[in-house]
Amino acid sequence: MTHKEKAKQLLQQQYHCSQALFGAFADDLSLDLKTIFKISTCFGGGMRHGGTCGCITASLLVLGMVLGFYDAQDKESEIYGNSKTEEFIRLFTEKMDGYINCRDILGKDISNPKDMAIVRKEGLILKKCSKVLEISIEILEDILKNYLKDISESSINLEDIPVNNDIQSMFKDLRKLNCFKRSVNNLLFYSSKEIGFIQFDIRKFKIVNDLYGEKFGDEVLDFIIKQLQHICNEKQFYINLRSDVFMVVMEYDDEKELVDFINLLDSRINFFKNVKLQISYGIYTVEDKNMELRQMEDRAAMARKAAKSSILTNILFYKEQFKESLYNRKFIEENMQSAITEKQFLMYLQPKYSILKNKIIGAEALIRWKHPERGMIYPDQFIPIIEENGFIRKADYYIWDKACRFIKRCKDEGIMSCPISVNVSRIHLQDNECIQILSNMIEINQIPKHLLELEITETADDKQISKKALQLKEEGFTLLMDDFGSGYSSLNILLETPFDVIKLDKKFIENMMVSTKGKLILEQIVSMADKLNLGLLAEGVETREQVELLKSIGCDQVQGYYYAKPIPEDEFFEILKKQ
Repeated sequence: MTHKEKAKQLLQQQYHCSQALFGAFADDLSLDLKTIFKISTCFGGGMRHGGTCGCITASLLVLGMVLGFYDAQDKESEIYGNSKTEEFIRLFTEKMDGYINCRDILGKDISNPKDMAIVRKEGLILKKCSKVLEISIEILEDILKNYLKDISESSINLEDIPVNNDIQSMFKDLRKLNCFKRSVNNLLFYSSKEIGFIQFDIRKFKIVNDLYGEKFGDEVLDFIIKQLQHICNEKQFYINLRSDVFMVVMEYDDEKELVDFINLLDSRINFFKNVKLQISYGIYTVEDKNMELRQMEDRAAMARKAAKSSILTNILFYKEQFKESLYNRKFIEENMQSAITEKQFLMYLQPKYSILKNKIIGAEALIRWKHPERGMIYPDQFIPIIEENGFIRKADYYIWDKACRFIKRCKDEGIMSCPISVNVSRIHLQDNECIQILSNMIEINQIPKHLLELEITETADDKQISKKALQLKEEGFTLLMDDFGSGYSSLNILLETPFDVIKLDKKFIENMMVSTKGKLILEQIVSMADKLNLGLLAEGVETREQVELLKSIGCDQVQGYYYAKPIPEDEFFEILKKQ
């Protein structure tokens, strides 16, 4: 039964509205109805005199049980709980058109025997209070759903989480989270030992889900929980914070105990059904037990993310310099929208050259961010963050639009021989929006479709991406495979996807240059591209030696610092006009 159904049933059994509403949440709060009725009777007294509606008092009881604070030092929880109380009252008042007193809602003063007789005779409680219960429960459920998101965002460095729409599951998660927080706070308060926060996740968990299915992914998470249950003692507290992110908080005397615990855990969870799982662990050792719990979690999360990026180890202790990473992420996320609205994002163009003709044959559109206070922010500082939070979609649209406008500018000047390529992030290849967006931009600017080329980064074999690339090809777009040679699936992708041009990865070229065997492989790739009627462009060309080798094996198109760095669009336009 839903909360609304339970509340209506109790109301029909002649329990007053505060008892009915509070009783509807009894199971979620792990309380029996007898206890619920005792509590709500005391707090619902005002309702029986025509004062504040019992639905308000009962709702605030529910919020108090879930969001309330129990530690006088926990000011953060107190402020948050109070803000949600005010939010409920505001929303209730709005939806009830300002009626918050029982006598106003019923239109009768139930403290007056004559009015009360009319209320009973006309069944006003069932007629009017049922609606008030529904409104109250809707507001409550929305607040509690958002609470899960709020608490996770503050704990996990603004990473988005999917909010569970199943109310019973939501309360189960809330109880677990609150129980975890209480246990950790008690450990911090009472323990005389050192306290360590261990946060860990599975590297490339999304790929695990993509390859083996979400059901398998859920089984992996359940498997990890079971292993934690098995090895954690009564003073080692754990929780699945979101998706594949877990937290363990424990006592220790020596830091080696933390590493030993991780090694034991890792030996139990790094394989599941013959699938190798790579786990990244971040550790924060508490220096100040009066620090807010959220800050401790943040530090463990920073260490985890640093471990995730490390090629040397999967276990890292928190260092103060990690804070700079957190502050940078926060700055990026707070300013990324204004970067578009205030045109702080700039399009730079890196020329593509023909070796034989020694002239520009095209360019790649690249994004730069010129902040009014910080100055130039380069892609490696913000692209990984906006790829993770999904804002890359808007940033790409912005650059696509700039590229189309630039092509139109060239067309208006009679320059029709310089195609501009734009990057198409993986996120675009998983929905149906990008084709329409690109087509609209081309139509608005009235430019030939072949002058806007699409670069798709080499990635693991993905049927959805191959399907979308085929659709783009059918729409008449020219497709370039970016970073060919950087992954393990280049040849498979060539079979699956109709690319027009392959771009040889910078590192791949450098590696092939160091030996006779490597040069031979490079020569065979050029020959293969020719036989497959594929265009070929070498990226990251920086030396005369590279140019001469590429020229000798028949690779004519190049891009790199030897010829030109990425430059502002106006500067590139002037060079193009002179050419």
